[in-house]
Amino acid sequence: MPNKPNWRTFVIACLLILAGSVLAHQIQTTGDIEIKDVRFTGANGNTLSALLYVPDNASADTPAPGILAVHGYINSREVQSGFAIEFARRGYVVLALDQAGHGYSDAPAFANGFGGPAALNYLRSLDIVDTNNIGLEGHSMGGWTVLAAAAAAPDDYKSMVLQGSSTGSGMALPGTPDWPRNVSLVFAQYDEFAPLMWEVAKGADAGNSSKLQTLFGTSAPVVESQVYGSIADGSARIWHSPPVTHPGNHLSHESIGHATDWFAQTLEGGTPDAVSDQIWFYKEIGTLIGLIGFVMLILGSFNILLLTPWFSGLYSPDSPTAYVRRTGKWWFAAIVSAVIPVATFYPAMSWGAALMPASAWFPQAITSQIAVWAIVNGVIFTILGFIIRTGKLTYSHRLLPSISIAVATVGMAYLSVLAVDFLFKVDFRFWFVGVKAMSLSQVQMMLVYLIPFMVFFVLALRALHSGLSVASDRPLQQYASNALALMGGFLAFLLAQYISLFTRGVLITPAEPLNTIVMIQFVPMLLIVGIISTYTYRRTASYLPGAFINALFVSWYIVAGQATQFAG
Repeated sequence: MPNKPNWRTFVIACLLILAGSVLAHQIQTTGDIEIKDVRFTGANGNTLSALLYVPDNASADTPAPGILAVHGYINSREVQSGFAIEFARRGYVVLALDQAGHGYSDAPAFANGFGGPAALNYLRSLDIVDTNNIGLEGHSMGGWTVLAAAAAAPDDYKSMVLQGSSTGSGMALPGTPDWPRNVSLVFAQYDEFAPLMWEVAKGADAGNSSKLQTLFGTSAPVVESQVYGSIADGSARIWHSPPVTHPGNHLSHESIGHATDWFAQTLEGGTPDAVSDQIWFYKEIGTLIGLIGFVMLILGSFNILLLTPWFSGLYSPDSPTAYVRRTGKWWFAAIVSAVIPVATFYPAMSWGAALMPASAWFPQAITSQIAVWAIVNGVIFTILGFIIRTGKLTYSHRLLPSISIAVATVGMAYLSVLAVDFLFKVDFRFWFVGVKAMSLSQVQMMLVYLIPFMVFFVLALRALHSGLSVASDRPLQQYASNALALMGGFLAFLLAQYISLFTRGVLITPAEPLNTIVMIQFVPMLLIVGIISTYTYRRTASYLPGAFINALFVSWYIVAGQATQFAG
């Protein structure tokens, strides 16, 4: 039987995880760089988390220049790895901070200068750091974090790089020709946040921003790549506009190159290697291989658990189908299934913000908004299931074994995340899509958010397998069909959004930059959901094991990667 349980997928997954993690570790430690997971006390006794990159030239006898590097909203310290790797390779001690309320730093988010002042103070306290040569680098809200540090300690740093960020927005003070010191602004041509950051419609027009002109001390449009002011007296300014998007700065050799070049010009003690000498992307490849291996490990773990006496009764390769072949009714149901989740996305996120502000029970604002979207769509799919009937299907439903095998499967996957973090100081990710271990407080949050996501996946995957399965599909067709039914609408809509951005300079929905970027993660996550659900359905003839596995995994993924706005 083609779906008979075996160890093959599990073994391949372990090999991919090992290979990817070793590659990522080797790249981020090239040149004898040591990476430490550090905790230190911030304002009001809150604990802050960071990764400390220590090059081999840094010691108490020979202190090295230091850089505080900070991620943006709803990200974590690992997202800054491209910048951190290249800075550390050039001889800088790098502190990659988890902002307050992000990653492993205590909540709430936005508090105490986002954790920036405390992080700068901690970096300066290290005896391996030359306190006369400190740089600050931040992406998006991370820019506001380093600006908060610069405002709190105006003499404790020498220069900064703002990536997709701005002065005078959010909680950041307005910029002047003299403050902050020696600023390089890297603001992309297609930055989705141009109106928020610089009060212009398009990122490419940032040079026409009156806010930017005030910062640069000019009344004329700012000229790209031209240095204004003087590095010696701290008034230097420069603006670069790489052809990427707001989150695209993290995957841009040009953006990272501008940052390394600016610190080479403004800080003493680093190695001015060529901007073109960058290796960070191989680390992204390594963690991507690890992420693929992680998904395969979920499948492989489920497969080998079916070999055990406890779960062998779940095995049933003869999965029921709703259609003999694709008909007009099938296409109608498939299109409706793809369109509705996208059509409800922005409204449901808005309803979630209004109905479920951060609270003790639901402390993560965006996670709560996604949960509202999930419940809305679960209800819609259920109603559609009664309207678009496809005939009566028989399922092998065993509730407790399905829950148990889901917990065991996700538990094995979670152990792999803990292992690669302990052994290699990496997680599984590509870009800002990452799977990482949770803190204890995040585990508690996840168990609460698990309830709405469990409802969604049970309802949505019941609708998927009872309403869109086709008897004539070969395995690859079945996987592709189910994945497209789940994420195809988001993929098509995002393509339209970014075609608009790259051709017109603005999104179709210019008032929704944050939620549009959040939506990007729905494509890989729903692709993974489709693969897991199809894999488990083909082996058990039930949607329940896949629903429970996906609910656990997606709840974990979202909670670990989101900001926590309420401190319990």
